[in-house]
Amino acid sequence: MNRTAKLALALVVPAAMTGTLLTAPAAYADDRICRGTIGARHFDGNVIVPKGATCALAGTRIDGNVLVRGNATLFARGVKVGGNVQAENHNRVVVRHRKVDGRVKRSRIEGSIQLKQGGGGRLLRNVVNGDIQLFSNDGRFVVRGNVVDGNLQCKSNDPKPIGGNNRVEGSKEDQCKNL
Repeated sequence: MNRTAKLALALVVPAAMTGTLLTAPAAYADDRICRGTIGARHFDGNVIVPKGATCALAGTRIDGNVLVRGNATLFARGVKVGGNVQAENHNRVVVRHRKVDGRVKRSRIEGSIQLKQGGGGRLLRNVVNGDIQLFSNDGRFVVRGNVVDGNLQCKSNDPKPIGGNNRVEGSKEDQCKNL
């Protein structure tokens, strides 16, 4: 037995005998399923809103992506997402700022917001380092006051998105060209 294995055995055996087995900290690297509300916590992996569920994120920090499954609803306020917010066949998606002690905390998305073939929602006062893409949705979207480093792209939505005051570094395209 090598020295590392002996050390590990020396740590585990006494802990097992006392009934307090040493365990690793919470597995943040794994995907987190969200049903209900998650507050100001940090997750290394993805947050997944499963089919038909409702998830509220308030001040949550996610290093991965937020994935919204079929007929699910996401309410995200003042979040920081290291990846993308993606939804397909969703019920509703709201990503917006929140107020804390009278100050506005914008949601910050390091990747893109990609919502397709679902219902409507709101994208209000966010900072998005990638694109905002709304494709083939059948609910009303309000897109207002966002700062977008990439493009704002809206195609085949019925009704078309409404809003304005979006600062876009790339281009505003199709149904979003006047937003």
